[in-house]
Parts: sequence; C-alpha cells; structure tokens
Amino acid sequence: MAGSAADFAGERPSRGRGVLEGAFALLDALKEAEEAGLTALSAGAGLPKATAYRLLEQLAELGAVEHRGCRYRMGPRMFRLGLGWQPHPRLRAAANTPIRKLAAATDASVAICVVREGRTLAAFGVPGIVDHLAPVRPGASWPWTTAAGKLLVAFAPPEAPLSHLPATWTREASAIREKQVCLDREELIPGVCCAAAPVTTPHGDIVGAVCAMAAPSHDITKLANAVQRAGRMVSAGLRQP
Repeated sequence: MAGSAADFAGERPSRGRGVLEGAFALLDALKEAEEAGLTALSAGAGLPKATAYRLLEQLAELGAVEHRGCRYRMGPRMFRLGLGWQPHPRLRAAANTPIRKLAAATDASVAICVVREGRTLAAFGVPGIVDHLAPVRPGASWPWTTAAGKLLVAFAPPEAPLSHLPATWTREASAIREKQVCLDREELIPGVCCAAAPVTTPHGDIVGAVCAMAAPSHDITKLANAVQRAGRMVSAGLRQP
C-alpha cells in the first residue's frame, strides 16, 4: 500500500491560526514569490502586516529568511533543513546508484517521486534530456495525474482524499496495479513522455516511485522496462541492513 491517507491529503485540518502556522504561511508565500516585500507576503499568507513583519524578522534572525532592503527571500537554513527530508530513511542511499544508471542508459530525466498534499513531488533526481520542460530538482511538483502520481494513487488507501478523479479511474487504477507500471504519453506536459514504477519496503509498503521522463521519440516500452528494473533495484537496496 502506498503511504497513508494523510500523505495524499490536499488540505490540512483547521486548528486555528497559531504562531507556527503563520510563520509557515509566510514561508509558503515566499516560496511562491521567490522574493517579495512585506505587503505581498502578508497578503499571500493572509496575515496582518504587523504580524507578518514580526514573524519575518524572527525568521530572519533564525536564518530561515533573508532580509535585503525592503524585500525578503528564503534563507540558507531552510535550504539545509529541506535537504534532510526523504520519504523513507534509507531511500536516498538505496536510490542513488540505480537512478543514476537509469539516467545514463536512457538520457531520461529520472526522479524518485511521492504524492504529498494532493500533488506529485520530486524528492530527488537526475536531470536529463527533457529537464527544460519538467525539472526534477528536489521540491519540484506537478498535479497528481503524472505517471508517478497515478501509480501511487492507484495503490493508495481507498479513503485517500483526492478530488477530480476521472470517471474511468477505477478501471485505469486496476490496470496500473496489475502491470505495476504507469505510462504517460504527453498527457500532462507536451513533449514529455513518462514511465513510473513502484519502490517497496521489505514489508510491501510503497514509499515512492521511480519516474523517468523522456522525449516522445523514445521507445516508451523499453523505458518502462528499464524503470521497472530500477524500481526493483531501489527496493532491494531498502532490504539491506
């Protein structure tokens, strides 16, 4: 089974706006803007300007935000903390060699992807020939309807709160589970074809997907076979002590 229902949730439960929630709302707004002034950030976070200013200055003191003149941007501390995240404790180490070999053999952009907050999220990856169309840098995200997203949602708990499921999804999800692979032939991004296969723990839990993105001229059947082999290699790495 792929993760818990909470992993796939598109919304967080409302518990009132506390200090931490306000700070993270500002960080989310800053991520979208990359660099912005107080007025734009307070509006983006839904906070009064005085509150936003106080929180931004506190975040700047901690190195989470940089303050340059009248504008703010993400700080180095957030960058360092973000690099420490991975969907499974040993996934980065287990995936490093297989995804690099897959990228070298296919020229594809290769990533380990998960579904979080209703979107497909690239945890880490190796850029390839279509990176200008679909960057695989850590934190890159797309709608859940990518090949990797569909594969993970197909194995998700039935109560996973995803909206906009197509009428044909039940049949499509069944086919994905049977084949253990999902293909995308320019369905989401023009000029990008994709194949995704699961990564499983020794207990059979799916903790992510190996995803390879290539140009439409690529033989997607061969790409899918290579992706499935890489997925098995990563899964085997998770079984090592």
